[in-house]
Amino acid sequence: MTHRFSGHDPADGHDTAGVPWRRRTLTGTGFDGDTGQADATLARLLGEIADGDSPDPDPAELVAAVSRARLVVGIVAVPGEIDDSSGIPADASSDMASVTLVAPDGQRALPAFTSTAALAEWNDRARPVPVTAQRAALAAVQEGCEVIPLDLSAPPGPPAYTLRPSMVWALATARPWVAAHEDAHVAAAVAAAVAPEPAVDAHELEPGATDPQALQVCLALRPGLNQDQVQSLVTRVGERIAADGEARARIDALAFRLRPAG
Repeated sequence: MTHRFSGHDPADGHDTAGVPWRRRTLTGTGFDGDTGQADATLARLLGEIADGDSPDPDPAELVAAVSRARLVVGIVAVPGEIDDSSGIPADASSDMASVTLVAPDGQRALPAFTSTAALAEWNDRARPVPVTAQRAALAAVQEGCEVIPLDLSAPPGPPAYTLRPSMVWALATARPWVAAHEDAHVAAAVAAAVAPEPAVDAHELEPGATDPQALQVCLALRPGLNQDQVQSLVTRVGERIAADGEARARIDALAFRLRPAG
């Protein structure tokens, strides 16, 4: 699995070191009595990936396991105020923030962990906060994070699995994840995008030929179009699909395949 977050350094975070949490009220997390251990089903699936027993896991099964599991996210103290005269952060007003990462290509990620031990192995300075998978996904969306790497190992190690943008959105909206080429909403959006094009005789949805994570739209085109007309048609269809925000959130990447009608 490709690891896109090799440039991060979790050691930049720090704890509050006993600084009082001013104006804060501590409330229960809903996980009282949680031992911090990983969910058994999710741990088994991730273990099979790590061991090579399941290098190509069923993504729907894995996302379903994530949706039922308790996850752990890390929070660290960040300066809340800065002395205007010196530019020195005022530690006495530290705030807590979730750890997010930025890949070299600009993609943002919110790492989550299956257990407190996995978080500590990656960053022993981060405070573990137990959350439902939906809350983790909502936090990712709110932070502008596209993906959720699960169980990142110590830098520069890879995650056990990375939840793609469509998976994060499915978790955030509390619905089962399905591949884009099997998604009814996506199918309706593509049909609506193709409908205004008389040169398209038929269309089909399929997984990407070179990237299985992509949605590939196969267009059967009637004869008589030159190269520029074909390019313009594909651009229009792609823009209409992208204009449907819900469909766009369910598609990780979009590709087209063209063939003659009939």
